[in-house]
Amino acid sequence: MKGKILVIEDEVKLCEVMTLYLEKENYQVTCVSDGKKAEDMINTETFDLIILDVMLPNKDGWALLRRIKSLGSTPVIMTTARGEEDDRIFGLELGADDYMVKPLSMRELVLRVNLRMNSKLKTNKGLTFSNLTIVEDKREVIENSEAVILTPKEFDLLVFLCKNLGQVFNREQLLNLVWGYDYAGDSRTVDTHVKKLREKIKFCEDYLSTVWGVGYKMDWKNN
Repeated sequence: MKGKILVIEDEVKLCEVMTLYLEKENYQVTCVSDGKKAEDMINTETFDLIILDVMLPNKDGWALLRRIKSLGSTPVIMTTARGEEDDRIFGLELGADDYMVKPLSMRELVLRVNLRMNSKLKTNKGLTFSNLTIVEDKREVIENSEAVILTPKEFDLLVFLCKNLGQVFNREQLLNLVWGYDYAGDSRTVDTHVKKLREKIKFCEDYLSTVWGVGYKMDWKNN
C-alpha cells in the first residue's frame, strides 16, 4: 500500500466513488460520514492524508481541520460545494493544504492526492539530481558547486517539477498548483518561467522537457 487515507464525507455515493478510485491507486482508504466519529478516528489513528468535507453532521469540517492540525502535519484536502473565495481563504488560513470545489473530478482528485503524498515522502533537507542540489528549507539552488539565483516562483516551479519527476503537467495545472488557485495571470507566465529555468540551470536545459500540445515535465532518470 502507498499510504493510509481517511475520507470524511457525508455523501455516501461520493465516498464510495472516491474510495474506488483511490484504491485503484493502491491506497488504503477509510471512509466516515459523521463529524464526531471522524474526530474519534483522528484522535486514535494515524493517516498519511485526509480528504475532508466542510459540511458534516455533528461536527463541521472547520472544527475537524483545527483538530487535525493541532495533532501534527497530516496533509488535508478540503472538499465543499461552496466555492466562494472567503471559504477557500478561510480553509487555507486554518491550515488546509489544498481545496477542491464540488462536483469533484476524480482524475483531478487522484492527481492532487498523489502530489501531496509524493511531497510528503520528500525530506526538506535537500533534493539532489546529477550536479544539481536544491536545499528547500533554505531556498537555495546549487549547480556544479555554484549558487544559482532564482526568483521565488522560479524556485517554487523547480521544486514542484523535481518532486514530481516524469509527470506531465499542462500550463493550467501548473498555474493552479504552483502559483495558486486565485492567480489571475495567464498561461504564458508558465512559459516564461520555464524559459528562465532553462537559461539559468543546465540541468533544466537538459531535462525540463516540453510535451508538445500538453505542457511540461522534468524527465530525469538516475541511471
